[in-house]
Amino acid sequence: MNIREYINYDATALADLIKRGETTPKEVLLASLKQLEAVNATLNAVIFERKEKVLNEVEQNEHADSPFAGVPVLLKNTGQRLAGEKNTSGSRLLQDVVADQDTNFVRVFKEAGFQFIGHTNAPEFGLKNITEPELYDATRNPWNKQYSPGGSSGGSAAAVAAGIVPLAGASDGGGSIRIPASFTSLFGLKPTRGRTPVGPGAGRQWHGAAIDFVLSRSVRDSAAMLDLLKTCQPEAAFQAPLFLEHYVDWLQKPFQQSLRIAFSTASPVDTPVSEDAKSAVMKTVKWLENCGHHVEEIEPKIDGKQLMCNYYLMNSGEIAALLTQLEKLIQRKITENDVELETWLLHLAGQSVSAAEFSTSLTAWDIAAEQMADFHQTYDFYITPATAYTAPKVGELSWSSEEKKRMIVEMEKADPVEQQELIYDMFLPSLTYTPFTQLANLTGQPAMSLPVHLSKVGLPLGVQVMANKGEEHRLFQLAYQIEQSDLWIGMNGNPYFQNKEGLFVYTIGN
Repeated sequence: MNIREYINYDATALADLIKRGETTPKEVLLASLKQLEAVNATLNAVIFERKEKVLNEVEQNEHADSPFAGVPVLLKNTGQRLAGEKNTSGSRLLQDVVADQDTNFVRVFKEAGFQFIGHTNAPEFGLKNITEPELYDATRNPWNKQYSPGGSSGGSAAAVAAGIVPLAGASDGGGSIRIPASFTSLFGLKPTRGRTPVGPGAGRQWHGAAIDFVLSRSVRDSAAMLDLLKTCQPEAAFQAPLFLEHYVDWLQKPFQQSLRIAFSTASPVDTPVSEDAKSAVMKTVKWLENCGHHVEEIEPKIDGKQLMCNYYLMNSGEIAALLTQLEKLIQRKITENDVELETWLLHLAGQSVSAAEFSTSLTAWDIAAEQMADFHQTYDFYITPATAYTAPKVGELSWSSEEKKRMIVEMEKADPVEQQELIYDMFLPSLTYTPFTQLANLTGQPAMSLPVHLSKVGLPLGVQVMANKGEEHRLFQLAYQIEQSDLWIGMNGNPYFQNKEGLFVYTIGN
């Protein structure tokens, strides 16, 4: 199997080819490793490779009867631990840490027969919507290497969009699947809170805001992965009722009646929204209306700015707690020189957050969830841009040394209220790019980014669709219909899927 053949298949198709004996796991693996070698020096998508180990593992063929036996995959370098491999969360503090066991999430991949070729780049502790950790340097967007693929699952997005693997592990705590999906023209779903495995050793991630899943090129790959990953863990803090059917069976089911759909192109935090983002939503709205659905411009009555303040307060408390734990582990005080600016300022602000404030902030999440549940009694889906703009340039959202020094001094002098205001101001430039995704994290709803738009300069931008809790199957229904339509951009226009003869034809069938 050569590279051109390899990148034309999604994970489902590769698995089928292997099962039918038309190729072998080793042939597929070698094609993946060859593409990795060809593009990674430019993109910096993969920071830990396990070439020799995976070549030995493919010979053993331990999971030959598993659904994705022989398909290469990458994991994210934030929480997706594979025993014996580094998992550093992009931080200098953890750069020598090696996982002593698989996470429950990774175990599902292993049982499904995937071949692990390495871990992808991610920002420190997954705190940014770009992937430019100081420890490993920036990941670049395969559509245009001057631009970012987003974050925090930016390394995974770049690897899938460049054809290294057909899908990759990702996670989403504020849009970290949907943002890079939007910036790289991939399909990105954030499942319902509690839908996929956590632990061992942890019953929740960011108090339910964060969840592990995948980034993929095809809707059916994500549906098949959710069929494998769906769970109802007795030990987990949050549990979604187990979906007893198969998500892949819902892909080709028509909707039984016309849908009632809400949409908005207004930023929930009153920041600007590009014409590209508005255009992406409006052409999706027009397509839905042509399909016979009722579409109405309306947004839920939620104070987006206050909700973001509550989100950043949680981030402050979580990072302060994390660094306190790490201090015990390394047996010394952590200083500003040990971590990046965002981590340090959140740590300082988190030390001033009271238990009452933290609890009150989480209550606001629950109120928003109640409001959205009521909203979805009227509207099946809520559509917004996935991102307000196409991807930022690499380095655009980074701080100069002088700015970093100034912000640290301001934070150290500020009172607790002012500290939270400084945190908001610190994240505002990046939030301006991505103000739409955080709502679903705080309410626990499923939400997806669909690749439906290319800007005049050839950069992708996705549309976000949110549904009520537990309704991933309905999102898959809609996504699959759009995937079969002219709306779907996918890899069309991506230079990594072109050659002298023109576009590679991406194969999503057998």
